[in-house]
Amino acid sequence: TVKTSILRFLLSKIRNNQIAKGKGNLLTDEEILKEISAEVRRHAESIEFAQKGKRADLVDKEKAELAILESYLPEKLSQKEISKMVEDAISETGAKTSADFGKLMGAVMPKIAGRAEGATVAEIVKKELVQ
Repeated sequence: TVKTSILRFLLSKIRNNQIAKGKGNLLTDEEILKEISAEVRRHAESIEFAQKGKRADLVDKEKAELAILESYLPEKLSQKEISKMVEDAISETGAKTSADFGKLMGAVMPKIAGRAEGATVAEIVKKELVQ
């Protein structure tokens, strides 16, 4: 089935990363979520390219696999929840200007881990720093 093949592929990627990390070092939940998120992004891009190429058969296949992968990710955060997390990180880090963008993103992204796209978080961070 589609689910079995996509899960085998994902487990293989996780195992390979485990091996690369070294003996006795387990992947963290965040690292596993990062792998799943990367596959979600890859499938979303494949859908876009297949649609441009008018390949409905590939679009359907990629969408089915994408749905399976997304079911293993935590629930997505709302814009309001992300904004609150950014505000909290601003308080923690003392970030004020756009020069603090990297520092603020570094503080926020580990807390979000797979629950929002980096571009969405970056957009909210930019808005908060401009104010």
